[in-house]
Amino acid sequence: MIRILLLAIFIMSLWVPVFNRIHPTLFGFPFFYWYQMLLVPISSVFIWIVYKAEDKEEAQE
Repeated sequence: MIRILLLAIFIMSLWVPVFNRIHPTLFGFPFFYWYQMLLVPISSVFIWIVYKAEDKEEAQE
């Protein structure tokens, strides 16, 4: 069930209508750019969470 986070990453990065715009801007960067840059650390955290959860399940077996 925790693997749903991996699906969330996939949807957030490929659902273009969500981030296909210019406004709001952040430090002069259009929304498109800072949204994609923000997804990198968010994806890393989600992948780490799934890894730890899967590793913990494997250790219990």
